[in-house]
Amino acid sequence: MLNASYWLTNVRLEQGYVVEEGQVVGTNTMSCHLRIEGSTITEIVGAELKIESNLPKYDCKELLMLPSFEEAHIHLDKTYFDGPWKAVEHASSIFERIEQEKVLLPKLLPLAKQQAESILTLIQGFGATHVRSHCNIEPVSGLHRLEATKQALDRFSGKISSEIVAFPQHGLLRSDSVQLVKQSLAEGATHVGGVDPFTVDGDIEKSLQIMVELAVLNNAGIDIHLHDGNEAGKKTLLRLADLTEEAGLHGKVTVSHAFWFAGAQLQEAEEMASRMATLGMSIASTVPIGKTMMPLPMLFEKGVNVKLATDSLTDHWSPFGNGDQLEKVGRFAELYGCVDELSLSQSLGFITGGITPLDQKGQQVWPKVGDTASFILLHASCSAEAVARRSQRQAVWYEGRLVSGSL
Repeated sequence: MLNASYWLTNVRLEQGYVVEEGQVVGTNTMSCHLRIEGSTITEIVGAELKIESNLPKYDCKELLMLPSFEEAHIHLDKTYFDGPWKAVEHASSIFERIEQEKVLLPKLLPLAKQQAESILTLIQGFGATHVRSHCNIEPVSGLHRLEATKQALDRFSGKISSEIVAFPQHGLLRSDSVQLVKQSLAEGATHVGGVDPFTVDGDIEKSLQIMVELAVLNNAGIDIHLHDGNEAGKKTLLRLADLTEEAGLHGKVTVSHAFWFAGAQLQEAEEMASRMATLGMSIASTVPIGKTMMPLPMLFEKGVNVKLATDSLTDHWSPFGNGDQLEKVGRFAELYGCVDELSLSQSLGFITGGITPLDQKGQQVWPKVGDTASFILLHASCSAEAVARRSQRQAVWYEGRLVSGSL
């Protein structure tokens, strides 16, 4: 915690790209001083100017400033993190995994709040100042996991902003969870969740209709897990797009995973992406490798709001998540061949809500006077290096407050 008004001195900020023979070959930076008042950046001057002020001054020692990160999809409420190591047990289908989960969830519940707090501490240390958590809402858990998630997030009030998706993991229809989801929206959830309306719920139309109705009635967003591919995945996406348009939910619908795109023909995928883009629909992706590798660059080029995410952080679904969004965008860069200065630098936007210090043309667009003082100081010379090298983070600010690390 720092004073309400203070200066950060000797902060390295990006100023523009170095261009040689029409190619971006580097990034220019300069050392600056920034004045913070409350939650806002109120002044930015070059470090060559002496500050004539009695306000406290904190030397940032030429650390690079970047926008803080968003965690677009994570499960805070069910995890093995901060507990003994346990690998994933075999399951032949999502239904077998759900049956395993029904037995496991009551055993995990007593530690749910503590483990959620541990995950929040972890991801904040990596640079996240916003989190969207999917929270199990089903008959086995009732609203107990929602309560644990809310309690954990309350401990981080003033340190991180958050959204909660009421997630009927066992099927909105299949587990008869409609009333529970409705109740959770009245008790703090911000989004209606769902999972595979065809495979899990067995009724695309009814499942989606209920999700949309709940969202409209509660002024909520929608964030649906969609693993279905082939015709089922296509029908689900098309119908969700139509319902989004009919209900006036522009900009309020996210499809998590959206694996249909991984196996779709290019023309069909591009048409679907364009349709989603016109409705402001988002896709949250873990950047999968292998057979579910997604055409994320194409989706972005077509205007879909692509966000990268952790999803499972070592739980009974996957042992691999680590909560580091910079690691995630580094994987994106590796997978899609972002090896040059420009593409590495611009890829940062996939984990910052679209904010990058420089725009595609190299114009400096962040930070500006008036911007919210949420940022990271890290050991890198520029955004491109930070993405490629997964650079060490030194300190994290949220709305003018130092919330993780130190100077």
